[in-house]
Amino acid sequence: MTGILDEALGRLHGTGPEHDGWLSNHGPMAAEAMVRHGHATRVHRWLDGYTRRLEQAPRGIAPIAPEEWREPLGDPVRTGDWLAFFDRAVRTEPWPDVLARWWPRLLPGIAAGATHGVIRVGHAVRALRERESPVRVAELGQGLAYWAARWQPLAPAGRGPYRGSDPRAALDAVPRVPDQRSGIRSRLAQLADLPGWPAAAGAVPGDPDRTVPDRLAGIVTAAVRRHATHGYGNPVLLVHAATAPLAVLRTLPVLPAALHGLSLAAAWAATAAVTAAYAPPAARACTVDAEDAAAVLQRATDSGDAHAIKFADAAIEMAARHPDPRLLAAARQATALIGAG
Repeated sequence: MTGILDEALGRLHGTGPEHDGWLSNHGPMAAEAMVRHGHATRVHRWLDGYTRRLEQAPRGIAPIAPEEWREPLGDPVRTGDWLAFFDRAVRTEPWPDVLARWWPRLLPGIAAGATHGVIRVGHAVRALRERESPVRVAELGQGLAYWAARWQPLAPAGRGPYRGSDPRAALDAVPRVPDQRSGIRSRLAQLADLPGWPAAAGAVPGDPDRTVPDRLAGIVTAAVRRHATHGYGNPVLLVHAATAPLAVLRTLPVLPAALHGLSLAAAWAATAAVTAAYAPPAARACTVDAEDAAAVLQRATDSGDAHAIKFADAAIEMAARHPDPRLLAAARQATALIGAG
């Protein structure tokens, strides 16, 4: 079954990271999640339909020199150049070395592509930790390239002696951006003038005495649970409040320990930013019952929607850490909300 993932990534290798403007290519991420949860035999049929909407990878303009990476960072016109840059990097150096060097450079721009840059990297790393292959290494390079091309920093978080709190309470305390009518870049730009944002973004929740992976898992778990009550505000975009920090969590095992604290802070800022940008002002009760993990993933896969698949993947992973029927109920409801949108 693992060979099917390599086949799928091979099919997607020549496609661009975006299509129809700003829409992200979810093919590699959804395929990896489907294979991991026992739906490998459905991947190629799913791709048959999904690839019709994709575009060819963009061509480069001019090579990016290793010492001149700062200027083209965050320039989507240079996407083709970034794809070539990272393709060369992961073919000539061990991929963990490339990742460790570029992670702290890219982390401040974690909002890249509505956080899809870091999410794609997280799926690639999970696949590589299971088994290394040339096509999986190449997929990591494409994820890093997408992140670099769409690199987008968030408004600065506050600095100070903020006390840790329960992640769910911290999410409830995140202020909402005032103009909820525009796209994500405009919404995130409003954070710079949003009262309460620096304090909320700087107050990374969780017990400071716990490990970084434990605190990250707590943030992901809280975001999954919150989708059940607030996901109706924007079922698709609010998925990323959970999947972005989960991507960081999946990457931690291959990163130097010195980068773990920075990673936790950036992951929380991403979750808080998505929450500020899209969460509705009030909660609604979850209207569905929990199912077992297999049924949840089956329902998401049947929907054909990549966001539903990835959110179910996240809920199942968190439920495996801390069994809680609310997590699987949230995934089931997310699939229904996304399908109704």
